[in-house]
Amino acid sequence: MTDTRDVAGEPAVVAFDGVTKSYGEVRAVAGLSLVLRPGETVALLGPNGAGKSSTLDLLLGLRRPDAGTVRLFGGAPERAIAAGRVGAMLQSGGLMEDVTVRELVTFAARLHPRPYPVDDTLAVAGLTGVAAQKVNKLSGGQEQRVRFALATVGDCDLIVLDEPTTGMDVTARRAFWATMREQAASGRTVLFATHYLEEADAIADRVLVLNKGRLLADGTAAEVKARAGVRRISFDLEPAGTAGLAERLRPLPGLTEVNVSGHSVRLASRDADATVHALYGLGDLYPRNLEVTGLGLEQAFIALTTAEEATTA
Repeated sequence: MTDTRDVAGEPAVVAFDGVTKSYGEVRAVAGLSLVLRPGETVALLGPNGAGKSSTLDLLLGLRRPDAGTVRLFGGAPERAIAAGRVGAMLQSGGLMEDVTVRELVTFAARLHPRPYPVDDTLAVAGLTGVAAQKVNKLSGGQEQRVRFALATVGDCDLIVLDEPTTGMDVTARRAFWATMREQAASGRTVLFATHYLEEADAIADRVLVLNKGRLLADGTAAEVKARAGVRRISFDLEPAGTAGLAERLRPLPGLTEVNVSGHSVRLASRDADATVHALYGLGDLYPRNLEVTGLGLEQAFIALTTAEEATTA
């Protein structure tokens, strides 16, 4: 059974224990167990159809699991949400259109058990300058900021964000994540699903990788990269003469990818030490500027999900 208490004996912010959810023949969530603690910033990653949205729906009490349990702060999700402990920013659902931004945020604040001042909420979300505009006149990025304002209009302990920066430009995205860092620094738990893997790499102190409803990896970005078990090997060759080189390199131990472009060679290997040793053993090649590096989070993500697809095919 999942350990759902922290070192002080308090209930976990989020606890999934053996959670399963199916839609007809499709298993969206498959025996998922995980725990989130106070103050964590957690990225939820996975390809389309991995079960991210279903997981968030279960967490927020929008759907019920077929098996297993979901708890927020030790109780049912509905209880935590009614108490104003959870703020959510989801992709699904529209916004009220024939109202101003201020009117919509004011309405949400009046419904929250522990609201912040409306002007403060607008300022934090970067909406002060458009507060008098009708919601249906906003850009896509501004609409996302409104959704963020609605999610953070009150004092909550858990913030759940589904693709929060979609439609935002680079400057708006940076400002948004600066705000989220402040939220986490104040002790709130932030859980966000994203397709921008560079955001997960830069922002999250913990990364969860889902595929086919199963948890493939759980750790820091560095740990997830190491879990993929693949490293990049790059070097240049002098003189030229790279014709047929790819075919010569493919039998080297550990290789999973070979890319030869002009004088530049880029390899991916599950055993970089063995690959480099065998490379120098070829004798007639003289690699220059050889570098061995770990994968970025995006490449690690692809490696993990590709391996999962291969084992479950």
